[in-house]
Amino acid sequence: MKLRWLLVVLLAGLLSVVRRLSRRARAQRSARTRRAEPGDRRRPDRTSVICLIARREIRERVRSRALLVTSALILLVVAAAIIIPAHNRGRTTSITVGVVGVAPASLAGTVQRAAQSVGTTAHVSSEPSLAAAERALQHKSLDLAVIDDQRLEMLAAPGPTDTSSLAQFARSLAAQLGIARAMAQAGLNNQQISTLYGYRALPIASTGHGPSPSPRNATSILGIIVTFVMLQQYMGWILMGVMEEKTSRVIEVLLSSVRPLQLISGKVLGIGAVTLAQAGAIIAVALLVGELTGSSVLHGASPAIMASSVLWLALGYFFYSWVFAAAGAMVERQDQAQAVAFPLSLPIIFGYVYALVQTSATSISLLTKVLAYLPPTAPFLMPALVGRHAVSWWEFLLGVVVDLASTVALARLAAKVYERAILRTGTRVRWRDVWKERGTGEHPKAPVTKAL
Repeated sequence: MKLRWLLVVLLAGLLSVVRRLSRRARAQRSARTRRAEPGDRRRPDRTSVICLIARREIRERVRSRALLVTSALILLVVAAAIIIPAHNRGRTTSITVGVVGVAPASLAGTVQRAAQSVGTTAHVSSEPSLAAAERALQHKSLDLAVIDDQRLEMLAAPGPTDTSSLAQFARSLAAQLGIARAMAQAGLNNQQISTLYGYRALPIASTGHGPSPSPRNATSILGIIVTFVMLQQYMGWILMGVMEEKTSRVIEVLLSSVRPLQLISGKVLGIGAVTLAQAGAIIAVALLVGELTGSSVLHGASPAIMASSVLWLALGYFFYSWVFAAAGAMVERQDQAQAVAFPLSLPIIFGYVYALVQTSATSISLLTKVLAYLPPTAPFLMPALVGRHAVSWWEFLLGVVVDLASTVALARLAAKVYERAILRTGTRVRWRDVWKERGTGEHPKAPVTKAL
Protein backbone atom coordinates (compact mmCIF):
# COMPACT_ATOMS: atom_id res chain seq x y z
CA MET A 1 0.00 0.00 0.00
CA LYS A 2 2.83 2.41 0.88
CA LEU A 3 4.56 1.63 -2.42
CA ARG A 4 1.37 2.36 -4.36
CA TRP A 5 0.95 5.77 -2.75
CA LEU A 6 4.64 6.52 -3.24
CA LEU A 7 4.27 5.86 -6.98
CA VAL A 8 1.21 8.08 -7.15
CA VAL A 9 3.05 10.92 -5.38
CA LEU A 10 6.11 10.60 -7.64
CA LEU A 11 4.05 10.63 -10.83
CA ALA A 12 1.94 13.52 -9.61
CA GLY A 13 5.09 15.45 -8.71
CA LEU A 14 6.54 14.84 -12.16
CA LEU A 15 3.38 16.10 -13.87
CA SER A 16 3.26 19.11 -11.54
CA VAL A 17 6.84 20.10 -12.42
CA VAL A 18 6.11 19.82 -16.16
CA ARG A 19 2.95 21.92 -15.86
CA ARG A 20 4.71 24.54 -13.73
CA LEU A 21 7.56 24.88 -16.20
CA SER A 22 5.09 25.20 -19.06
CA ARG A 23 3.07 27.90 -17.28
CA ARG A 24 6.21 29.78 -16.33
CA ALA A 25 7.43 29.74 -19.92
CA ARG A 26 4.09 31.04 -21.23
CA ALA A 27 3.97 33.77 -18.60
CA GLN A 28 7.50 34.93 -19.33
CA ARG A 29 6.88 34.85 -23.07
CA SER A 30 3.73 36.97 -22.65
CA ALA A 31 5.57 39.45 -20.43
CA ARG A 32 8.35 39.86 -22.98
CA THR A 33 5.80 40.38 -25.72
CA ARG A 34 4.11 43.17 -23.77
CA ARG A 35 7.38 44.89 -22.86
CA ALA A 36 9.23 44.33 -26.12
CA GLU A 37 10.48 47.33 -28.04
CA PRO A 38 11.56 47.45 -31.71
CA GLY A 39 15.27 47.67 -30.84
CA ASP A 40 15.22 45.16 -28.00
CA ARG A 41 17.75 42.36 -28.68
CA ARG A 42 17.80 40.67 -25.29
CA ARG A 43 18.22 36.90 -25.28
CA PRO A 44 15.25 34.89 -24.01
CA ASP A 45 15.64 33.10 -20.69
CA ARG A 46 16.85 29.52 -20.50
CA THR A 47 13.54 27.91 -19.54
CA SER A 48 11.57 29.41 -22.43
CA VAL A 49 14.25 28.41 -24.93
CA ILE A 50 14.24 24.80 -23.71
CA CYS A 51 10.43 24.70 -23.86
CA LEU A 52 10.50 26.14 -27.38
CA ILE A 53 12.95 23.47 -28.54
CA ALA A 54 10.92 20.77 -26.78
CA ARG A 55 7.75 21.88 -28.61
CA ARG A 56 9.67 21.76 -31.88
CA GLU A 57 10.72 18.17 -31.19
CA ILE A 58 7.17 17.21 -30.23
CA ARG A 59 5.76 18.63 -33.47
CA GLU A 60 8.37 16.83 -35.56
CA ARG A 61 7.82 13.48 -33.87
CA VAL A 62 4.03 13.67 -33.87
CA ARG A 63 4.00 14.45 -37.59
CA SER A 64 6.38 11.59 -38.29
CA ARG A 65 4.88 8.60 -40.07
CA ALA A 66 7.36 6.34 -38.29
CA LEU A 67 5.83 7.24 -34.92
CA LEU A 68 2.32 6.44 -36.13
CA VAL A 69 3.36 3.10 -37.64
CA THR A 70 5.41 2.10 -34.61
CA SER A 71 2.67 3.11 -32.18
CA ALA A 72 0.10 1.13 -34.16
CA LEU A 73 2.33 -1.96 -34.15
CA ILE A 74 2.99 -1.72 -30.41
CA LEU A 75 -0.71 -1.29 -29.67
CA LEU A 76 -1.55 -4.30 -31.86
CA VAL A 77 1.07 -6.44 -30.09
CA VAL A 78 -0.19 -5.40 -26.64
CA ALA A 79 -3.80 -6.06 -27.63
CA ALA A 80 -2.86 -9.47 -29.05
CA ALA A 81 -0.95 -10.35 -25.88
CA ILE A 82 -4.13 -9.70 -23.89
CA ILE A 83 -6.72 -11.13 -26.29
CA ILE A 84 -4.99 -14.40 -27.25
CA PRO A 85 -4.70 -15.80 -23.69
CA ALA A 86 -8.32 -14.86 -23.02
CA HIS A 87 -9.39 -16.56 -26.26
CA ASN A 88 -7.44 -19.70 -25.50
CA ARG A 89 -8.72 -19.78 -21.95
CA GLY A 90 -12.29 -19.67 -23.19
CA ARG A 91 -11.74 -22.67 -25.48
CA THR A 92 -12.25 -26.08 -23.87
CA THR A 93 -10.79 -28.89 -25.95
CA SER A 94 -12.26 -32.24 -25.00
CA ILE A 95 -9.91 -35.21 -24.78
CA THR A 96 -11.22 -38.57 -25.99
CA VAL A 97 -10.16 -41.58 -23.95
CA GLY A 98 -10.67 -45.11 -25.26
CA VAL A 99 -11.07 -48.03 -22.86
CA VAL A 100 -10.17 -51.63 -23.72
CA GLY A 101 -11.07 -54.60 -21.49
CA VAL A 102 -12.74 -52.48 -18.78
CA ALA A 103 -16.20 -51.04 -18.47
CA PRO A 104 -16.12 -47.31 -19.31
CA ALA A 105 -18.37 -46.51 -16.34
CA SER A 106 -15.78 -47.84 -13.89
CA LEU A 107 -13.18 -45.32 -15.12
CA ALA A 108 -15.47 -42.35 -15.77
CA GLY A 109 -14.95 -40.80 -12.35
CA THR A 110 -11.16 -41.21 -12.45
CA VAL A 111 -10.98 -39.75 -15.96
CA GLN A 112 -13.08 -36.72 -14.98
CA ARG A 113 -10.95 -36.03 -11.91
CA ALA A 114 -7.81 -36.12 -14.05
CA ALA A 115 -9.42 -33.76 -16.58
CA GLN A 116 -10.48 -31.28 -13.88
CA SER A 117 -6.99 -31.24 -12.41
CA VAL A 118 -5.58 -29.82 -15.67
CA GLY A 119 -8.54 -27.58 -16.54
CA THR A 120 -9.96 -29.55 -19.47
CA THR A 121 -12.76 -32.00 -20.24
CA ALA A 122 -12.62 -35.67 -21.24
CA HIS A 123 -14.96 -38.15 -22.94
CA VAL A 124 -14.74 -41.92 -22.36
CA SER A 125 -15.55 -44.42 -25.13
CA SER A 126 -15.36 -48.21 -25.28
CA GLU A 127 -13.11 -49.91 -27.82
CA PRO A 128 -13.68 -53.56 -28.85
CA SER A 129 -10.02 -54.57 -29.00
CA LEU A 130 -6.44 -53.40 -28.69
CA ALA A 131 -6.08 -53.31 -32.48
CA ALA A 132 -9.17 -51.12 -32.79
CA ALA A 133 -7.83 -48.73 -30.17
CA GLU A 134 -4.47 -48.49 -31.93
CA ARG A 135 -6.18 -47.77 -35.25
CA ALA A 136 -8.24 -45.04 -33.56
CA LEU A 137 -5.05 -43.54 -32.17
CA GLN A 138 -3.48 -43.57 -35.63
CA HIS A 139 -6.52 -41.84 -37.15
CA LYS A 140 -6.56 -39.41 -34.18
CA SER A 141 -10.14 -40.23 -33.28
CA LEU A 142 -8.71 -41.16 -29.87
CA ASP A 143 -6.21 -39.09 -27.90
CA LEU A 144 -5.40 -41.76 -25.34
CA ALA A 145 -6.28 -45.39 -24.63
CA VAL A 146 -6.44 -47.30 -21.32
CA ILE A 147 -5.55 -50.96 -21.95
CA ASP A 148 -6.97 -53.51 -19.45
CA ASP A 149 -6.52 -51.02 -16.61
CA GLN A 150 -2.79 -51.84 -16.80
CA ARG A 151 -1.20 -49.24 -19.08
CA LEU A 152 -1.87 -46.14 -21.17
CA GLU A 153 -1.12 -45.84 -24.87
CA MET A 154 -0.74 -42.67 -26.93
CA LEU A 155 0.34 -41.88 -30.46
CA ALA A 156 3.47 -40.27 -28.99
CA ALA A 157 4.39 -40.54 -25.33
CA PRO A 158 4.84 -37.07 -23.71
CA GLY A 159 8.37 -36.02 -22.90
CA PRO A 160 9.47 -34.53 -19.59
CA THR A 161 9.32 -30.99 -21.00
CA ASP A 162 5.93 -31.38 -22.73
CA THR A 163 3.45 -29.03 -21.03
CA SER A 164 0.51 -29.42 -23.42
CA SER A 165 -2.97 -30.13 -22.03
CA LEU A 166 -2.90 -33.68 -23.39
CA ALA A 167 0.48 -34.41 -21.79
CA GLN A 168 -0.64 -33.03 -18.43
CA PHE A 169 -3.87 -35.00 -18.63
CA ALA A 170 -2.00 -38.25 -19.45
CA ARG A 171 0.31 -37.81 -16.46
CA SER A 172 -2.60 -36.99 -14.16
CA LEU A 173 -4.69 -39.94 -15.40
CA ALA A 174 -1.74 -42.31 -14.99
CA ALA A 175 -1.29 -41.13 -11.41
CA GLN A 176 -5.03 -41.38 -10.67
CA LEU A 177 -5.22 -44.94 -12.04
CA GLY A 178 -2.14 -45.91 -10.06
CA ILE A 179 -3.70 -44.54 -6.87
CA ALA A 180 -6.96 -46.39 -7.56
CA ARG A 181 -5.09 -49.63 -8.16
CA ALA A 182 -3.12 -49.22 -4.92
CA MET A 183 -6.34 -48.58 -2.99
CA ALA A 184 -7.92 -51.72 -4.41
CA GLN A 185 -4.87 -53.79 -3.50
CA ALA A 186 -4.96 -52.36 0.03
CA GLY A 187 -8.49 -53.71 0.45
CA LEU A 188 -10.21 -50.37 1.01
CA ASN A 189 -13.98 -50.33 0.70
CA ASN A 190 -15.96 -47.86 -1.39
CA GLN A 191 -16.65 -45.51 1.54
CA GLN A 192 -12.96 -45.28 2.40
CA ILE A 193 -12.05 -44.70 -1.22
CA SER A 194 -14.71 -41.97 -1.45
CA THR A 195 -13.30 -40.31 1.66
CA LEU A 196 -9.79 -40.29 0.22
CA TYR A 197 -10.94 -38.82 -3.09
CA GLY A 198 -12.88 -36.11 -1.25
CA TYR A 199 -9.76 -34.58 0.26
CA ARG A 200 -9.14 -30.85 0.19
CA ALA A 201 -5.72 -29.39 -0.45
CA LEU A 202 -4.21 -27.28 2.32
CA PRO A 203 -4.11 -23.51 1.67
CA ILE A 204 -0.80 -22.00 0.60
CA ALA A 205 0.00 -18.63 2.21
CA SER A 206 2.53 -16.09 0.95
CA THR A 207 5.15 -14.40 3.11
CA GLY A 208 5.29 -11.47 0.68
CA HIS A 209 8.77 -12.31 -0.58
CA GLY A 210 8.12 -15.17 -2.97
CA PRO A 211 7.00 -15.26 -6.61
CA SER A 212 3.83 -13.30 -7.23
CA PRO A 213 0.67 -14.76 -8.76
CA SER A 214 0.66 -15.27 -12.50
CA PRO A 215 -1.52 -12.23 -13.39
CA ARG A 216 0.97 -9.91 -11.71
CA ASN A 217 3.87 -11.69 -13.38
CA ALA A 218 2.16 -11.40 -16.76
CA THR A 219 1.58 -7.67 -16.26
CA SER A 220 5.17 -7.17 -15.12
CA ILE A 221 6.50 -9.06 -18.15
CA LEU A 222 4.32 -6.99 -20.48
CA GLY A 223 5.65 -3.78 -18.92
CA ILE A 224 9.26 -4.95 -19.28
CA ILE A 225 8.75 -5.78 -22.96
CA VAL A 226 7.12 -2.41 -23.70
CA THR A 227 9.92 -0.58 -21.84
CA PHE A 228 12.55 -2.40 -23.90
CA VAL A 229 10.84 -1.71 -27.23
CA MET A 230 10.26 1.97 -26.49
CA LEU A 231 13.77 2.59 -25.16
CA GLN A 232 15.27 1.01 -28.27
CA GLN A 233 13.00 3.08 -30.49
CA TYR A 234 13.52 6.47 -28.87
CA MET A 235 17.24 6.07 -28.26
CA GLY A 236 17.63 5.42 -31.97
CA TRP A 237 15.58 8.53 -32.73
CA ILE A 238 17.74 10.71 -30.50
CA LEU A 239 21.01 9.42 -31.92
CA MET A 240 19.88 9.70 -35.56
CA GLY A 241 18.24 13.09 -34.97
CA VAL A 242 21.40 14.62 -33.54
CA MET A 243 23.51 13.07 -36.30
CA GLU A 244 21.21 14.41 -39.05
CA GLU A 245 21.25 17.92 -37.58
CA LYS A 246 25.03 17.79 -37.47
CA THR A 247 25.56 16.51 -41.01
CA SER A 248 22.99 18.89 -42.55
CA ARG A 249 24.62 21.90 -40.86
CA VAL A 250 21.29 22.81 -39.27
CA ILE A 251 23.08 22.66 -35.94
CA GLU A 252 25.24 25.65 -36.88
CA VAL A 253 22.13 27.76 -37.42
CA LEU A 254 20.58 26.58 -34.17
CA LEU A 255 23.71 27.18 -32.12
CA SER A 256 23.88 30.74 -33.38
CA SER A 257 20.73 31.45 -31.35
CA VAL A 258 20.76 28.96 -28.48
CA ARG A 259 23.35 27.32 -26.28
CA PRO A 260 24.31 23.65 -26.73
CA LEU A 261 23.00 22.71 -23.29
CA GLN A 262 19.63 24.32 -24.06
CA LEU A 263 19.43 22.52 -27.40
CA ILE A 264 20.17 19.05 -26.06
CA SER A 265 17.90 19.61 -23.03
CA GLY A 266 14.98 20.66 -25.22
CA LYS A 267 15.49 17.68 -27.51
CA VAL A 268 15.55 15.25 -24.58
CA LEU A 269 12.47 16.77 -22.91
CA GLY A 270 10.48 16.97 -26.17
CA ILE A 271 11.06 13.36 -27.18
CA GLY A 272 10.51 12.36 -23.54
CA ALA A 273 7.06 13.94 -23.60
CA VAL A 274 6.20 11.90 -26.70
CA THR A 275 7.50 8.78 -24.93
CA LEU A 276 5.25 9.31 -21.90
CA ALA A 277 2.26 10.06 -24.14
CA GLN A 278 2.82 6.84 -26.08
CA ALA A 279 3.21 4.86 -22.85
CA GLY A 280 -0.05 6.35 -21.55
CA ALA A 281 -1.84 5.36 -24.75
CA ILE A 282 -0.50 1.80 -24.45
CA ILE A 283 -1.72 1.48 -20.86
CA ALA A 284 -5.13 2.91 -21.75
CA VAL A 285 -5.54 0.47 -24.65
CA ALA A 286 -4.35 -2.45 -22.50
CA LEU A 287 -6.84 -1.65 -19.75
CA LEU A 288 -9.67 -1.17 -22.24
CA VAL A 289 -8.96 -4.41 -24.12
CA GLY A 290 -8.53 -6.31 -20.87
CA GLU A 291 -11.85 -5.04 -19.58
CA LEU A 292 -13.70 -5.84 -22.82
CA THR A 293 -12.26 -9.33 -23.22
CA GLY A 294 -12.16 -10.26 -19.54
CA SER A 295 -8.54 -11.33 -19.93
CA SER A 296 -6.68 -12.60 -16.89
CA VAL A 297 -3.42 -10.96 -18.03
CA LEU A 298 -4.35 -7.71 -16.27
CA HIS A 299 -6.93 -9.15 -13.90
CA GLY A 300 -5.71 -8.84 -10.33
CA ALA A 301 -2.71 -6.76 -11.31
CA SER A 302 -1.95 -4.04 -8.82
CA PRO A 303 -1.94 -0.46 -10.14
CA ALA A 304 1.47 -0.16 -8.51
CA ILE A 305 2.91 -2.49 -11.16
CA MET A 306 1.64 -0.35 -14.03
CA ALA A 307 2.69 2.88 -12.33
CA SER A 308 6.12 1.41 -11.63
CA SER A 309 6.56 0.42 -15.27
CA VAL A 310 5.64 3.93 -16.49
CA LEU A 311 7.86 5.63 -13.90
CA TRP A 312 10.88 3.49 -14.67
CA LEU A 313 10.31 3.89 -18.39
CA ALA A 314 10.58 7.65 -17.88
CA LEU A 315 13.64 7.29 -15.62
CA GLY A 316 15.31 4.90 -18.06
CA TYR A 317 14.59 7.22 -20.96
CA PHE A 318 16.11 10.27 -19.28
CA PHE A 319 19.16 8.27 -18.23
CA TYR A 320 19.93 6.80 -21.65
CA SER A 321 18.83 9.81 -23.71
CA TRP A 322 21.80 11.90 -22.63
CA VAL A 323 24.21 9.10 -23.56
CA PHE A 324 22.74 8.60 -27.03
CA ALA A 325 22.54 12.36 -27.67
CA ALA A 326 26.23 12.73 -26.87
CA ALA A 327 27.00 9.71 -29.05
CA GLY A 328 25.03 11.21 -31.94
CA ALA A 329 27.19 14.34 -31.78
CA MET A 330 30.30 12.23 -32.31
CA VAL A 331 29.30 10.51 -35.58
CA GLU A 332 28.55 11.66 -39.11
CA ARG A 333 27.37 8.59 -41.05
CA GLN A 334 24.76 5.93 -40.45
CA ASP A 335 27.30 3.11 -40.31
CA GLN A 336 29.17 5.00 -37.62
CA ALA A 337 25.93 5.53 -35.72
CA GLN A 338 25.18 1.80 -35.77
CA ALA A 339 28.68 0.97 -34.56
CA VAL A 340 28.31 3.42 -31.67
CA ALA A 341 24.73 2.46 -30.80
CA PHE A 342 25.37 -1.27 -30.37
CA PRO A 343 27.71 -1.11 -27.35
CA LEU A 344 25.49 1.53 -25.77
CA SER A 345 22.48 -0.78 -26.21
CA LEU A 346 24.15 -3.76 -24.52
CA PRO A 347 23.07 -2.74 -20.98
CA ILE A 348 19.49 -2.37 -22.25
CA ILE A 349 19.53 -5.81 -23.86
CA PHE A 350 21.14 -7.43 -20.81
CA GLY A 351 18.73 -5.81 -18.36
CA TYR A 352 15.75 -6.82 -20.51
CA VAL A 353 16.75 -10.49 -20.85
CA TYR A 354 17.79 -10.82 -17.20
CA ALA A 355 14.56 -9.22 -15.98
CA LEU A 356 12.45 -11.64 -18.03
CA VAL A 357 14.33 -14.56 -16.48
CA GLN A 358 13.88 -13.20 -12.97
CA THR A 359 10.11 -12.81 -13.31
CA SER A 360 9.77 -16.60 -13.25
CA ALA A 361 12.76 -17.51 -11.07
CA THR A 362 12.07 -19.47 -7.89
CA SER A 363 14.16 -17.11 -5.74
CA ILE A 364 15.63 -13.64 -5.98
CA SER A 365 19.41 -13.57 -6.05
CA LEU A 366 21.70 -10.92 -4.62
CA LEU A 367 22.79 -9.98 -8.15
CA THR A 368 19.18 -9.19 -9.05
CA LYS A 369 18.83 -6.81 -6.09
CA VAL A 370 22.12 -5.10 -6.94
CA LEU A 371 21.18 -4.65 -10.61
CA ALA A 372 17.84 -3.16 -9.54
CA TYR A 373 19.74 -0.17 -8.11
CA LEU A 374 22.12 0.35 -11.03
CA PRO A 375 20.65 2.95 -13.43
CA PRO A 376 21.50 1.05 -16.67
CA THR A 377 19.48 -2.03 -15.59
CA ALA A 378 17.09 -0.58 -12.99
CA PRO A 379 14.32 0.26 -15.54
CA PHE A 380 13.86 -3.49 -16.06
CA LEU A 381 14.83 -5.11 -12.74
CA MET A 382 12.98 -2.77 -10.38
CA PRO A 383 9.55 -3.29 -12.05
CA ALA A 384 10.27 -7.04 -12.00
CA LEU A 385 10.83 -6.87 -8.22
CA VAL A 386 7.69 -4.77 -7.80
CA GLY A 387 5.73 -7.40 -9.74
CA ARG A 388 6.96 -10.05 -7.34
CA HIS A 389 6.36 -7.89 -4.24
CA ALA A 390 10.05 -8.28 -3.43
CA VAL A 391 10.84 -4.62 -2.74
CA SER A 392 9.64 -2.32 0.03
CA TRP A 393 8.63 1.30 -0.41
CA TRP A 394 11.86 2.71 0.99
CA GLU A 395 13.95 0.43 -1.25
CA PHE A 396 11.93 1.59 -4.24
CA LEU A 397 12.42 5.24 -3.24
CA LEU A 398 16.15 4.64 -2.77
CA GLY A 399 16.34 3.23 -6.30
CA VAL A 400 14.57 6.31 -7.69
CA VAL A 401 16.94 8.66 -5.83
CA VAL A 402 20.02 6.79 -7.04
CA ASP A 403 18.75 6.86 -10.62
CA LEU A 404 17.95 10.59 -10.51
CA ALA A 405 21.33 11.47 -9.02
CA SER A 406 23.11 9.37 -11.63
CA THR A 407 21.05 10.96 -14.42
CA VAL A 408 21.94 14.48 -13.27
CA ALA A 409 25.66 13.64 -13.17
CA LEU A 410 25.46 11.89 -16.54
CA ALA A 411 23.55 14.82 -18.07
CA ARG A 412 26.29 17.27 -17.10
CA LEU A 413 28.94 15.02 -18.61
CA ALA A 414 26.93 14.31 -21.77
CA ALA A 415 26.26 18.02 -22.28
CA LYS A 416 30.00 18.71 -22.21
CA VAL A 417 30.64 15.95 -24.75
CA TYR A 418 27.81 17.23 -26.95
CA GLU A 419 29.13 20.78 -26.78
CA ARG A 420 32.66 19.79 -27.75
CA ALA A 421 31.73 17.29 -30.48
CA ILE A 422 28.65 18.68 -32.22
CA LEU A 423 30.57 21.11 -34.47
CA ARG A 424 33.34 18.71 -35.43
CA THR A 425 32.75 17.59 -39.02
CA GLY A 426 34.70 15.61 -41.56
CA THR A 427 35.46 12.61 -39.39
CA ARG A 428 34.15 10.68 -36.44
CA VAL A 429 35.03 12.22 -33.09
CA ARG A 430 36.90 9.91 -30.73
CA TRP A 431 36.41 9.83 -26.98
CA ARG A 432 40.07 10.62 -26.38
CA ASP A 433 39.73 13.75 -28.51
CA VAL A 434 36.86 14.96 -26.35
CA TRP A 435 38.72 14.38 -23.09
CA LYS A 436 41.91 15.86 -24.49
CA GLU A 437 40.11 19.03 -25.50
CA ARG A 438 38.47 19.18 -22.08
CA GLY A 439 41.83 19.84 -20.49
CA THR A 440 42.86 22.63 -22.87
CA GLY A 441 40.15 25.03 -21.80
CA GLU A 442 39.58 26.16 -25.39
CA HIS A 443 36.19 27.24 -26.61
CA PRO A 444 34.65 24.39 -28.59
CA LYS A 445 33.62 26.51 -31.53
CA ALA A 446 37.01 27.99 -32.31
CA PRO A 447 39.05 24.95 -33.44
CA VAL A 448 36.37 22.52 -34.47
CA THR A 449 34.31 24.08 -37.27
CA LYS A 450 35.30 22.76 -40.66
CA ALA A 451 36.00 25.36 -43.32
CA LEU A 452 33.31 25.64 -45.97
